[in-house]
Amino acid sequence: MVEFENAHYRVDGTRLVGPLNLSVERGETVVLLGESGSGKTTTLRLINRLLDPTEGTVRVEGRSTDSWDPVLLRRHIGYVIQEIGLFPHLSVARNVGVVPYLLGWERERREDRVQELLGLVGLDPAEFADRKPHELSGGQRQRVGVARALAADPPILLCDEAFGAVDPVTRAELQSQFRSLTNRLDKTVVFVTHDVREALALADRIVVFESGTTGFVGTVDQFQADQSAAVTALRDLA
Repeated sequence: MVEFENAHYRVDGTRLVGPLNLSVERGETVVLLGESGSGKTTTLRLINRLLDPTEGTVRVEGRSTDSWDPVLLRRHIGYVIQEIGLFPHLSVARNVGVVPYLLGWERERREDRVQELLGLVGLDPAEFADRKPHELSGGQRQRVGVARALAADPPILLCDEAFGAVDPVTRAELQSQFRSLTNRLDKTVVFVTHDVREALALADRIVVFESGTTGFVGTVDQFQADQSAAVTALRDLA
């Protein structure tokens, strides 16, 4: 679904990411784990053409990203961020339905999809559909953000510190629900975090970033067993 082939990203000659060689399979959740500044978010933005590689190739569904129209590519990929980015003047229902609206879905189809998704993320449509974002808790707003990312049924989800702004108890609930939801819907997920426990809870595979490239790639069990200095230091933080 997503492939990096000798991909680099440089700004004014300074390498932020690369060399990067990584494949994400259909239906897989890959967590990019590492310290701030290690290249995780830059890597995520290369997938949906918020950035273009300065060298090498990034492919989505077998096509180089530079052959995709950026707008169509981004509508093909759900994006969940820490600050959520809900439109404050729109209701929950209109926030969730914004991408289907832009795609020209008929009103009845949009409304049915909004109802379905609010139920999937644990928000009763009768109670929450007409509320504004400021009337929600942080965890509820994050659930709306996930619903909005899923609204047009994209095959790929990108998540950048998606649950980092909520309290630990709510965060654990969101992680569990998110894992169950993406498995049930067979989504391909690339999830950025610096939280080791979150990586262990969500990942099929963990990718440890060090100075813009991958220092470790493996399953959760392999991560737990790895004795390299970088992985051991991360495990000590869990």
